[in-house]
Amino acid sequence: MDSGRNQDVLVGIKPRAQVEAAHQRLAHKAATPGLRTPFSLGAVSAYEWALGRASEAPVTGAAGTGRVPSSHLLTAELDAAVVQLGDPTQSAEGAAHVRGVHDALAWVCGLIDEQP
Repeated sequence: MDSGRNQDVLVGIKPRAQVEAAHQRLAHKAATPGLRTPFSLGAVSAYEWALGRASEAPVTGAAGTGRVPSSHLLTAELDAAVVQLGDPTQSAEGAAHVRGVHDALAWVCGLIDEQP
């Protein structure tokens, strides 16, 4: 469990505790039979990476650092998701996964208000 000090860290523009709660909610949903979707899995992978827990970024595959990515890295990964969303060869399942990544990172960065 993170210390109180770590909870004060911002992930993008959101307090870490808020991102943790969003991650836990979606991780629970993704683990529930019948509720697991490519979108929710994409959002979960984005939250894990944004929290510094993933070994690689969800779209580019860039190596994780074990730390919360900088705003620059968050927006670069978001930009990569936008590029993939525009790819007409992307499967529907792949596009839904990338949309989950996009929406989670856009929320973390403060570009959208609705939490995925």
